[in-house]
Amino acid sequence: MEAIPRTKPAEPASRRLRFVTVGVLLAAVIAASWVWRNHGATDARSKAVEAIPVITAPVAQSDVPVILAANGTVSAQQTVAVRPQLSAVISAVHIREGQFVQKGERLFSLDARTEDANLNRTQGQLAKSRADLRNAERNLERQRELFRQNFISQAALDVAENQVDALRGQLAVDEATVQANRIARGFSEITAPIAGRTGAVPVYQGSLVQPNDVLVSITQINPINVSFTLPERELVPLQQARAKGEVPVNVELVAGKQTRTGRLVFIDNAVDTASGTIALKAEFPNADKSLWPGMYVTVTLAARVLANALTVPVQAVQNGPENKFLYVVGGDGQVSSLPVDVVLIQNGFAVIEGEAVTPGLRIVVEGAQNLRPASTVTEARAYGTEPGANGTDAGR
Repeated sequence: MEAIPRTKPAEPASRRLRFVTVGVLLAAVIAASWVWRNHGATDARSKAVEAIPVITAPVAQSDVPVILAANGTVSAQQTVAVRPQLSAVISAVHIREGQFVQKGERLFSLDARTEDANLNRTQGQLAKSRADLRNAERNLERQRELFRQNFISQAALDVAENQVDALRGQLAVDEATVQANRIARGFSEITAPIAGRTGAVPVYQGSLVQPNDVLVSITQINPINVSFTLPERELVPLQQARAKGEVPVNVELVAGKQTRTGRLVFIDNAVDTASGTIALKAEFPNADKSLWPGMYVTVTLAARVLANALTVPVQAVQNGPENKFLYVVGGDGQVSSLPVDVVLIQNGFAVIEGEAVTPGLRIVVEGAQNLRPASTVTEARAYGTEPGANGTDAGR
């Protein structure tokens, strides 16, 4: 019996139309994706070759003084409390509070009537002793002449000689007494032991003063000292600098608008174990009285110099995950990173070290936040040349 073949039923027209529509849409998506990828690659290539504007500067080389800064306190070289050496009444006050006085200038006068009387009495006694001595010496000469003529004995001559010796001793005592009374009389005139500025005067004419009373204090203003401390690691450089000569020290007044220059005069003989610092003093001329005891000032000094140091603007140093580095601009305008070590930062510049760092390398100072290694850059302007800038190039 012959098999009758089965025929496949025809697909509906709607199903065929659906397949065609899906195919067209798929082709459109593929074409759009290809166009988008090519357009994005073109944009990326254009961005890759677009140069990034930056500000550059060369690596400079020069001797850099290491500036040490500290907070200091102005202190007087001398402060003297003037006290009387007699118990007496003040007869006159010759100064005003806050007055500048010279050494030896009269400050106070005390009632010296008792001292005058004592001095006059001892001077009279001294005159009597001198007269008695002269008379005894004349008598001794006569006694010697008589002894040579055998009119008196040796014992009589010895009595005359003893009398002269005793009167000579008494004369020495009277002379010392007069000198002591003159000194006591001099204590009634109180003079300035040093030159300086007087403080408060707590006594007046008619006040009874005792030897322990402070009549006035005098503070030396010119020259004047500034005391400050530095870390103990700076002790050896300071000692070496002093061995070579005077070490200049500067202080800033009125928020840096005024400066004074002095010299280091004292390094303490021990390091403070609690703070790890060493105490120092500098001396400053102060004829204009700008420095006043008790003032706080900023002290700066240069104890050592870094010879032939390499410097760059401090903002050129970048912080990486492992080390610090610089962006160096090559001859083709591309940048590369150069690892460095920062030795010192001061006055807006950094002293750097590195095996491949040489003077004259062009480095990126500003605009590094937009860079990656192999980025292409263009120099917008040199560092420090913007209008109204007060800075200078790193290479100057």
